[in-house]
Amino acid sequence: MAASGRIGIRSRAAERLARVARRVAAWEGARRLRVDLTLLDTAAMRRLNRRATGRRGVTDVIAYAMPQPDGSLLGDVYICPSITGDEELVRLAVHGTLHVLGYDHPEGPGRTRSAMWRRQERYVRRLLRRA
Repeated sequence: MAASGRIGIRSRAAERLARVARRVAAWEGARRLRVDLTLLDTAAMRRLNRRATGRRGVTDVIAYAMPQPDGSLLGDVYICPSITGDEELVRLAVHGTLHVLGYDHPEGPGRTRSAMWRRQERYVRRLLRRA
């Protein structure tokens, strides 16, 4: 499993989030996975959100999964750190990595009761205890 953090915004944070993605992948047993995490400023995330989802406004995380012919999985996770704090950055890295691995959740009120959300919160607790 490989994970990397990109862009100059909070580069130490990007390295930490890459470690988060590697841990989540290991806990999920995903051995043939590469996740690139990119931290975007508000304007860039707003543009990406519009292009990717057709929605106006900024969002906190967008994730893409690209299965490869050899069975490996490539993923891109985009996080907007300017709208969140450090603990929430860990949560968003976990959230995006789980999306890359194929997990999903409903929109609306059921989101925080979904199996993905419960798994996410379990991993966040484990990661924050280690910090």
